[in-house]
Amino acid sequence: MKNVIIAEKPSVAQSIAAIVGAEQRKDGYLEGNGYAVTWAFGHLVGLAMPEAYGFAGFRQENLPILPAQFTLIPRQKREGKEYKDDPGVVRQLNIIKGLFEGGDRIIVATDAGREGELIFRYIYHYLGCTKPFVRLWISSLTDKAIREGMGRLQPGGNYDNLYLSAKARSEADWLIGINGSQALSLAAGRGVFSLGRVQTPTLAMICSRYLENRSFTPKKYMQIRITVEKDGIAFHATAEQRYESKTAADNALAEMKACGTFHITELTRREVKEEPPLLYDLTALQRDANTRLDFSADRTLSLAQSLYEKKVLSYPRTGSRYVSEDVFDEIPSRIALLRQHPRFGQYAASLSGAPLNRRSVDGGKVTDHHALIITENLPSGLSKDEQAIYDMVAARLLKAFSAPCIKEVTEIRAAVSNDTAQAKGTVVKSAGWRAVRGEKEDGDDNAPLPHLEQDERLPIQSLEAVERQTKPKPLHTESSLLSAMEYCGREIDDEQLRASIRETGIGTPATRAAVIETLFARGYIRREKKSLVPTDKGMAVYATVKDKKIANVEMTAAWEDALARIESGEADAAAFRRDIEAYTAQIVTELLETKVSVAAPEGEYPCPKCRNSRVLFFPKVVKCADVDCGFTLFRNKGGKELSDKQLAELLTKGRTGVIKGFKSKEGKAFDASLVLRPDFFVGYEFADKKPSKGKSAKKK
Repeated sequence: MKNVIIAEKPSVAQSIAAIVGAEQRKDGYLEGNGYAVTWAFGHLVGLAMPEAYGFAGFRQENLPILPAQFTLIPRQKREGKEYKDDPGVVRQLNIIKGLFEGGDRIIVATDAGREGELIFRYIYHYLGCTKPFVRLWISSLTDKAIREGMGRLQPGGNYDNLYLSAKARSEADWLIGINGSQALSLAAGRGVFSLGRVQTPTLAMICSRYLENRSFTPKKYMQIRITVEKDGIAFHATAEQRYESKTAADNALAEMKACGTFHITELTRREVKEEPPLLYDLTALQRDANTRLDFSADRTLSLAQSLYEKKVLSYPRTGSRYVSEDVFDEIPSRIALLRQHPRFGQYAASLSGAPLNRRSVDGGKVTDHHALIITENLPSGLSKDEQAIYDMVAARLLKAFSAPCIKEVTEIRAAVSNDTAQAKGTVVKSAGWRAVRGEKEDGDDNAPLPHLEQDERLPIQSLEAVERQTKPKPLHTESSLLSAMEYCGREIDDEQLRASIRETGIGTPATRAAVIETLFARGYIRREKKSLVPTDKGMAVYATVKDKKIANVEMTAAWEDALARIESGEADAAAFRRDIEAYTAQIVTELLETKVSVAAPEGEYPCPKCRNSRVLFFPKVVKCADVDCGFTLFRNKGGKELSDKQLAELLTKGRTGVIKGFKSKEGKAFDASLVLRPDFFVGYEFADKKPSKGKSAKKK
């Protein structure tokens, strides 16, 4: 019997092959001991573009494009101006096809999650394979995890709903992305614009926060800061009253100074038990890494994936912050491993024999994978950034299973003249989990107070009027944006919808980083230090779509909830597809009726060839909106990039002024005007000469 194992990438295939004894290296796979272990390179197969369904170019009459049945094609690469099947991908697909046909059993070992399932199923269906398959479902790539997983392979049909959810997500993103992007580009008349099911609501979050921040008018006010001392310990209290003018603050300051007494009218002492944080899921790790290390979400995911493949971290694309009982049984040995850690070794040793905190233990809250934890393997040879991420996960594991931090919190209110002041102090009685990284790093803002009593009167040491001002919500960072994406369901106004999806966000832990990176790639946002700031292009898109369904966070969160229910078998994928198609049609209608603010500043220009349509401006060309007309002007002419203004002159006047710095084929520089010829190609015209009779510019 020959078992064919397919992994998601070569490095994972090598780890599995070592366990099953497939040691002979072949072309595109490893073989031995009754196994052939092959691999994908991520998504080898995907959904075909509109051209495959007969819809070439951006044509309004084609929208919405709603394929009755999607076509799967190999991943493509750009060759010149065309996209063609990637030869390396086609070669690997042929190898996989041969192995599937010659094997007796297929074992699916792509990553154990929604996207991993989709990667395999798309390959399987594209190759027309009908053989049954079983699933290797593991949460780490350690030798032990692989061996145990191979001993409990699951029927492939157990993951049909996971595939249906992944397929529904893939097709929904195609429908909304393709149709929305084409509709907006047609409405804009210049450039190619990208919209998406998750991308556009995320852009809306960034832009709306930016506008709120920039339109905020700060209000200045003053408060009195009071310094008091007892038993040689000075502490500060802040008067509650806010003063809008310096005169009012100075008057209050004078009255307090004349009073001179700090009279404690209320005093409470309470013991606070601060439970440790939960273990990391991917989004929580990305948020903390952005805050602590200034890593982008995409960088953090890449590092965590590398550590997973090096067998020192568990599966990173997890959305759970809990572990089950069987994983909890392994935690003492993971903590013991950290005794060898140069930074956390002493603390890990202190947990030996101590009862472990069970706050992160709940099998009912474990989804496809448990929380992100270290494995039983000691890391070695890590890069600086990999070590930083490993240390964050290791520290969080120690924190999560440590005792609570016990504090004594004292709060006082005091009368000072006609005002009331407040102060708060904290004494840590038992650091608990806070000792992992050190109390100062995770400490409180409130310094300890001296021992105070109710109704006690103390002399005031000093008074100061402090100017403050109200502050707007800060601009989004990647950390705060990830939180907003994860918990947007909690911000929804509709009570019924909020109740149904309050724990639902937009995107998934595995895809949010890619969504943010897409916004950068599209030129919609940029970084200013840690803040995410929309570009003019991003703001123009937001202004166009902000009131439209495609930017609706509530709708997108509802779709995420529906995808989760398809995965659990509670919702029907076909019904979801019908809803998405109706949603897509509405989006297209809304966008095509929109006057987009990103049109050419000179206005719209009629096509000089057909005279029936307008021209569209793109980064490399200007062409007629009617694809049957075929009129095209290339921006690059004689080594010069033509500006919008120069192209507009050609369209409206048939010629430009003199342009300097063209280069001949021999590399010689020359100056000339450009003219639009009767055949609608562009030629040169030189000063005091008739238009050139040489070859006109060839259409590329």
